[in-house]
Amino acid sequence: MDLFQYKNGRLFAEGVDIARIAEAVGTPVYIYSKNTVLDHLKKIQTAYKDLDTTVCYSIKACGNINILRLFAQAGSGFDIVSGGELYRAKAAGADVKKIVFAGVGKTDKEVLEALEAGIAYFNIESEAELENLITLAKKTGKKTKAALRVNPDIAYDT
Repeated sequence: MDLFQYKNGRLFAEGVDIARIAEAVGTPVYIYSKNTVLDHLKKIQTAYKDLDTTVCYSIKACGNINILRLFAQAGSGFDIVSGGELYRAKAAGADVKKIVFAGVGKTDKEVLEALEAGIAYFNIESEAELENLITLAKKTGKKTKAALRVNPDIAYDT
């Protein structure tokens, strides 16, 4: 990570001695570098700026509300896999139009909450899941978008 550096055998985060943090708050402790997180996001956003894309941070990677808030304020979208992650994204100030709901374990309640929130789209893994989304969207009168996952020429005898 860019702003985690060793100086004379001691680890520093953005110029702060990690040992001092550990002494002050105890261990174990998670230490993040705001500037490193934002720099990496900016690099990805810049790399794809000429395309019509939304860079999405996967909340399952780290659900820390403060980290999510940093991403939201920097214009990141979010990849969620549950209603709890939708709740966290909204609490962090996410633009719901930049939320993608992935995963195969979506409950009807979670889908309905996401439809009500007006998320960008759902990643769909099966025909049954698409049929269920269509049924729930019709039931609520909400329009949504879906991205279909397709595995061409893949044997799926499972």
